[in-house]
Amino acid sequence: MLTLPVLVGVLLLAGGWSLADAKAPETTQELQKAKTYTVTSPPVAPLNIEMPQLPDLSGYTAAAVQAKIVRKPGGRVTVRRMLQQNALKDFIGGDNRMAEWVKRQRGIPQAIFIEGGYVNLSQLVSQLPKQFFRSSAPGVYLARLPIVVAAGATLHIDKQTEELRLSQERGAFLVNDGQLFVTDSKITAWREADNGPATFRKASEFRPFLLAWGGTETYIVNSTLTSFGYQTSKSYGVSISQYTPNMHKRMQRAKPSGWLIDSDFVDMYYGFYCYEARDVVIKGNTYRDNVVYGIDPHDRSHGLIIADNSVYGTQKKHGIIISREVNDSWIFNNRVYDNKLSGLVIDRNSVNNLIAFNEIYRNYSDGITVYESPDNLLWGNRIIGNRRHGIRVRNSVNIRMYENLSISNGLTGIYGHIKDLSDTDRNIALDPFDTEVSMQVVGGRLAGNGSGPLSIDSPLSVELYRVDLLAPTKSTGISFSGVLGERQEEILDLLVRQQKAVLIDPVERQAELQD
Repeated sequence: MLTLPVLVGVLLLAGGWSLADAKAPETTQELQKAKTYTVTSPPVAPLNIEMPQLPDLSGYTAAAVQAKIVRKPGGRVTVRRMLQQNALKDFIGGDNRMAEWVKRQRGIPQAIFIEGGYVNLSQLVSQLPKQFFRSSAPGVYLARLPIVVAAGATLHIDKQTEELRLSQERGAFLVNDGQLFVTDSKITAWREADNGPATFRKASEFRPFLLAWGGTETYIVNSTLTSFGYQTSKSYGVSISQYTPNMHKRMQRAKPSGWLIDSDFVDMYYGFYCYEARDVVIKGNTYRDNVVYGIDPHDRSHGLIIADNSVYGTQKKHGIIISREVNDSWIFNNRVYDNKLSGLVIDRNSVNNLIAFNEIYRNYSDGITVYESPDNLLWGNRIIGNRRHGIRVRNSVNIRMYENLSISNGLTGIYGHIKDLSDTDRNIALDPFDTEVSMQVVGGRLAGNGSGPLSIDSPLSVELYRVDLLAPTKSTGISFSGVLGERQEEILDLLVRQQKAVLIDPVERQAELQD
């Protein structure tokens, strides 16, 4: 085992490390000057927690989905106007949206409605005029109107369907207001002029999409969905969303749910989006080459399982992001890489989530980013070769990081900081925040990161225990710059030589705790 002087010599030769390598804003510098920090060794027992238990995924299978399908009674199919239909109000409100369908359908907008029971596509094609829905080859169908699955009805796009094509030119899309099953099949947003997928060209251009409303269940299994979505509310790609507040107040629908398992989502505007959903399972999928996000659960969704997915090639933003009170969820065993910004983001007061055993690498910003989201646990993640920080924590307290590997990232292995967001375009009433950061780092390894293993900007508290802190690539020498610079020898002595836990916190906070 290396002694403290030998370890320091190795770090000096290899490049040293810093607890505050990033320049702080003026307000932060003033806070730093006002605080006096102490370094102590707390009891280790509270830090030795059990590995968290992950949800059992064995029940989320294709067979389990098939068992949920009720095929009787048979449903009926009608075509009628889109006006005055609850499931379509979001898509015909206002002159612009109404004009979209008038232009594409060349008349008063209509939609296909499935009501009363079970329908598959072979039944659908037999009951509709060919100008609205037709088969161009065995198992290949083209929809030239929106399709609405009404409350109490079931649409099954099954393995007899080689491909369902939704016409971009004629404004087709899918709305689930009942139950939707897509099993062993393919759905493609279709550009008739090109006789091929409606590949992304610009954010404002309509592309077909799939939306499931409040009170619904949606199951997508062993299937491929391609080229959905554009930049308009509820039209992002594949979405599971509660009704808008005014509609929900009147309809009182339960939160929607669903399973998306072992499927491919390609060239979507958002690979997945949800709003006020519950217990959604996103398991074993591939999200590749999507435009803005791969997976994006949003406002007040909870109990989500996001596991065993591959998310890569997102062109504009993050691979996976949960944002605005997405709580009590599990994100584990995912591979997230080569995305334009961060690999995985926890954002806007999303709390009590477990982020575990993910492989997050080669993303163009941070590996894992935690913004204004306290009380989250990161366990056993492998965060390697991201261009900025391995793990970045901003304005978030009680972030517990156990057994993570943060290696060869461009800046810092773990970077914690505060930032005043009052002068940004953030809605403070909707998304409040505190300029405080605190964390526990237990076990794991921080090695070969460009600016050092660990940087903390004006922390409320930091606890370190059993952490391998190895050298960065920059040759700046060993240094705890900033408020902790004068205590670096004590920190290294406790953590490395004595192998004890280290607690770094302000004197002011200790006084508050004693009071």
